[in-house]
Amino acid sequence: MIYIGLAGWGDHDSLYRDGIRQRDKLAQYSSHFPIVEVDSSFYAISPLRNVEKWVSETPENFRFVVKAYQGMTKHRRGKDIPFTSVTEMFDAFKASLKPYQETNKLAMVLFQFPPWFHCRKENVAYIRSCRKMMEDIPVALEFRHQSWYSDAYREGTLRFMKEEGWIHSIADEPQSGEGSVPLVPTATDSNLTLVRMHGRNTQGWNKQEGVDWREVRFLYKYNESELLEMQQVLQQLSQQTKDIYVIFNNNSGGDAASNAKEFQQLLGIEYEGLAPKQLGLF
Repeated sequence: MIYIGLAGWGDHDSLYRDGIRQRDKLAQYSSHFPIVEVDSSFYAISPLRNVEKWVSETPENFRFVVKAYQGMTKHRRGKDIPFTSVTEMFDAFKASLKPYQETNKLAMVLFQFPPWFHCRKENVAYIRSCRKMMEDIPVALEFRHQSWYSDAYREGTLRFMKEEGWIHSIADEPQSGEGSVPLVPTATDSNLTLVRMHGRNTQGWNKQEGVDWREVRFLYKYNESELLEMQQVLQQLSQQTKDIYVIFNNNSGGDAASNAKEFQQLLGIEYEGLAPKQLGLF
C-alpha cells in the first residue's frame, strides 16, 4: 500500500479553512492524509503533552514519521546540545515517543544525516550505535552526502542498511554536487520504505550569500511528467516492500499539498478511515 502525506501540518494553508488556529490544524490535516512527518522534533525533543494531543486528535489508523533530534544526527554538536551525554539525549528522545507507541501510531523515526556526514568508518560506527540505542523502534536512514551512493560504496551502503535493520529513506532531490544524493529505488526493509520528495530546485539547494536558504531550498512544484516518473519508481519499489510512505517536502512555495493530492489522484488511491471533513457553517 502507498501512503501519501506532508512534512509537517502547520504551513499548508490550502488545506485549511480561513481563521483556523494553529493548534487545530492537525485534526483537519488528518481528514486529507493518513500520514505526516513531524519536523518539530528535529529542532527540539517534543514535550509529552504535545505528542499526547497529536495522537488524541488523529484517527486510529493515522501514522507519524518522527524526525530524530538534530543532536542525534550530528547537526548540532558539543556545547550546543542541552544534554550531558549521548545516552541521556537518546533516552529523552525515546521517552517522547511513548504516546505514539502506546497508540500504535509510530510509523518510524527518521535519521536524516547532514551534507557533511561522509561515508567514513567512524560514521558507519556511529550509525550502528544509533541503531543499538534505538532498540526495537523502527528507524529510517537518509543521507545527504553523495559518497554513500558512490560506485565504490553504494552496494555496501544498501547491504549495511539491510543487515543493521534500517528502513531506506529514498530522496528525490536536486542533483547539486556532493551535498545531494541520487535517487536509489532500492528497499532495505521488506515491510516499509520511505520516499521523501524534496523538489528539484537545483539552484536553490545549496546555501547562497544574501538568500534565505531555507525559504528557497524546497521551492519547487512537480509537474505531471515528474510525478509520472515517480509513479514508475513506486511501482519498482512495490515489488520489494509491502508499504511505501511518500512525504512531500517541497513546501517553500506552498506546493506540497497540491502535489500530494495530484499524486494521489494519479495513483488512483482513496484512503479509508480519515478524519471527517470539516463542514462550513452553511
